[in-house]
Amino acid sequence: MKFFADRSVRTLFALVFAALALFTVLTLWMVQRAGASAVLPVLGLAILFALVLLALLVWYFRRQSRLIDKAIARIRAFLAGDVEARIDSDEEGELYRLFHEINAMAAILGAHAENEANARAFLKDTLSDISHQLKTPLATLGIYNGILQEATDDPETLREFSALSEQELDRIEALVKNLLTISRLDAGTLVFKREPQMLSEMMGSLERHFAFRAEQEGKTLRFSGEKDVTLVCDRLWILEALTNIVKNALDHTTAGCTIAVNWRRFGQIVQITVRDDGSGIHPEDLPHIFKRFYRSRFSLDTQGVGLGLPLAKAIIEAHSGTVEVDSALGEGTVFTINFLIPTEL
Repeated sequence: MKFFADRSVRTLFALVFAALALFTVLTLWMVQRAGASAVLPVLGLAILFALVLLALLVWYFRRQSRLIDKAIARIRAFLAGDVEARIDSDEEGELYRLFHEINAMAAILGAHAENEANARAFLKDTLSDISHQLKTPLATLGIYNGILQEATDDPETLREFSALSEQELDRIEALVKNLLTISRLDAGTLVFKREPQMLSEMMGSLERHFAFRAEQEGKTLRFSGEKDVTLVCDRLWILEALTNIVKNALDHTTAGCTIAVNWRRFGQIVQITVRDDGSGIHPEDLPHIFKRFYRSRFSLDTQGVGLGLPLAKAIIEAHSGTVEVDSALGEGTVFTINFLIPTEL
């Protein structure tokens, strides 16, 4: 019976049984020795037994009352904000089972409260970052607009500042697009169309996308890998992630540098690496490069908003992949992306 799982209940019944047994033995002994004259001693013994039984019951219920008072105090502490408050539930018994369930519920509520606090802090920081990121291009657009209004008779100035205004608008559009994508990834509402894709074909598309820019900036792009490697993924989104990583390499290298993209399969892993021989990432920045809106004070890129790499990481992880970075100052940087190929049953 679950009732007897409580050690204090077992102790209570053991003491009552022992007292009852002792009372029975003494009663039989007195009747045997004194016969009819044993009535008064037996009555006295019965009263003593009743008092002992009453004392045991008082002890038991006072003990239970103290346990419940302690539990109420811990619950009130939790409700007052002490999310670490827990009820002692190390012993056996129904009451301790109840305490254990309350502790489990408190742990869940505490985790939810922590997640909510983190979400509020993240939202606050994100809104602050968005405000900061939009403030600069909007202020720049205001300046350009003033210049354009004053230079209505100068076609060259009009063309120049119209082009600059378009760049700032593109920057705002990219910021909003990346924010919306990351938000959909966070919410789990972005649906991927996973199909087998030839990596060599995807890499060819990526190379063509950046070929003109690399040539204009005097940089070398090298793409190489196994032709028969396939990856089950959403082609457009994986290309988006790889585009951001290659773009990051181009943004942070100078003329004469080489960006090498390689891919291969070994075992149950498809691996893609993006390597450059640029100046490398400063050790101060390395732990933070996948944080949203993070901008390095050592960066060569003055136009980025700090969302490209976080977005790439989110897309890759949504495809059950991992991305790591290794860098050394003066030697270059390598991004390593690994995708696990599911084992066919």
